[in-house]
Amino acid sequence: MSATEPGGGSAGPARVGVGGERAAGEVGGGGSAAAGEVGDGGSAAVGGGGSAAVGKAGGGSAVDGGRRPGTLRGVGVGPGDPELVTVKAARLIGAADVVAYYSARHGRSIARSIAEPYFRDGQLTEPLVYPVTTETTDHPGGYEAAITEFYDASAERLAAHLSAGRDVVVICAGDPMFYGSYMYLHERLAHRFRAEVVPGVTSISAATAVLGRPLVERDEVLTVLPGTLPADELTRRLADTDAAAVLKLGRTFPQVRAAFADAGRLADAWYVERATTANGRELPLAEVDPDGVPYFSLAVLTSPTGDAVAAGVGAAAGVAASTAPTAATGGAAAGGAAAGGAAAGGVTAGGVTVVGLGPAGSGWLTPETSQALREAEHLVGYGPYVDRVPHRPGQHRHTSGNQVEIDRARHALELALAGARVAVVSSGDPGVFAMATAVLEVATTDGRFGAVPVRVLPGLTAAQAAASRIGAPLGHDFAVLSLSDRLKPWAVIEQRLAGAAAADLVLALYNPASASRRWQVEAAQKVLLRYRSADTPVVIARDVGRPGERITVVPLSELDPSDVDMRCLLIVGSSTTRTDRRADGSTVVWTPRTYPG
Repeated sequence: MSATEPGGGSAGPARVGVGGERAAGEVGGGGSAAAGEVGDGGSAAVGGGGSAAVGKAGGGSAVDGGRRPGTLRGVGVGPGDPELVTVKAARLIGAADVVAYYSARHGRSIARSIAEPYFRDGQLTEPLVYPVTTETTDHPGGYEAAITEFYDASAERLAAHLSAGRDVVVICAGDPMFYGSYMYLHERLAHRFRAEVVPGVTSISAATAVLGRPLVERDEVLTVLPGTLPADELTRRLADTDAAAVLKLGRTFPQVRAAFADAGRLADAWYVERATTANGRELPLAEVDPDGVPYFSLAVLTSPTGDAVAAGVGAAAGVAASTAPTAATGGAAAGGAAAGGAAAGGVTAGGVTVVGLGPAGSGWLTPETSQALREAEHLVGYGPYVDRVPHRPGQHRHTSGNQVEIDRARHALELALAGARVAVVSSGDPGVFAMATAVLEVATTDGRFGAVPVRVLPGLTAAQAAASRIGAPLGHDFAVLSLSDRLKPWAVIEQRLAGAAAADLVLALYNPASASRRWQVEAAQKVLLRYRSADTPVVIARDVGRPGERITVVPLSELDPSDVDMRCLLIVGSSTTRTDRRADGSTVVWTPRTYPG
């Protein structure tokens, strides 16, 4: 029999009689009890027609003439299959005087539906009915005040039973201390009564079980996230972890799916709904219809090592590739070798992937590059660039100085030759004045590395990033030149500058200056002024995408070399490039798509 009724969805502090029925402010058995006290067949002064005084709940004090207070137990009942309820949980549920559970206003309770096979006849039940299930309410204090008031009231209802000597089990789906609502009762009651927590199988364990995929292996990092986080925070955390589980979907599903896509992880993600139940389902996250996604569902990124083995990538020698489905193939077993990396028979040789980090933080990374960085066992690169990649347990980092590109490339290829997955990192795009050409130079001239796969993944270039900050100066034909004379003589640079200027091309100038090269900007300015008017716009883009970003536009004749260093990129306009002031006060620089005939 139920000790309470849902009664409009909000539970107030109850006084409970021995029979378990509650009338507002009253106690069964012909008497009344003060708020927070329990009658047991009599009034607060007289119990059972005689002498037993009734004590207040709280502090574990004796009640009803010396009766020991009951024990509170938060019991996890697992993800949905009643057979996954632990032996201990089943025993405690059956032995409890009172079983409490949360439910929505419609009265249905997932926890009760799981645990009901273990209830016994005549057991008291306490449905704790949420007054609100979303962050919208007409409560004057808003959602937080409404839900706090509810937990306070629910705790006092259970305190009444405990004070009367009744053992109370609060059942929770999954685990009571893992995003479980039991914890709010525990916080309010554990210092007043004896309390015990009984763990349960979590939805994450259930999800990976039904998928048949390992969640994390060895030193991999697992991140658990609520879907209610802001979208940009979800994206950041998904991009920086090996494996992940995102819970609390439902109405948050569209933003969660978008976060997986923005982090470059959508192709690897799975969706699991009502795991281990008869109406459960699992499918690639990218294929889920957002309409009808329930709250009790989750998105999962399983072990990247396990994913690689499932796809036939990285399997140990002599071990066949797993036939487990992959999210990227929509559930089909991937029996073939990975492109550019797997040898016959499912045994994978190492490989080098040269990646571009873009000009700044993770927001400039492509999804393909993010995945390559996660999967790499070794990172090789110039120290400041490697430092921009999040640390991952088990991933080895090899940093070196700015002028040892060939040594760096050789080291990466040697690691790959030994069977490792290696990512060589560059700023911007790896094929634009960066590491891709150094790696290919060594790979094609040293016979040892003839069979080592080399892959180049593009990145957002510094020129593109700088141009986007000021408008569209690269909107017509343009040339990209490096002013560094470390690998080519200045005479060649000067000749190319003159040729591009004479052709009236917009110029993107990389490496304009450094601590040891201070004269090149002035020399380049003199060459350009032979072909361009003094008022030609020059964009000085410093630290694009970083905290110190600064974009300045000056006429070519007023370009001050002291304002330019290695952290800058210069864009020099053509004869048609325009500078305009907009109504909001901003300046835009743009080059028309057409050119006069």
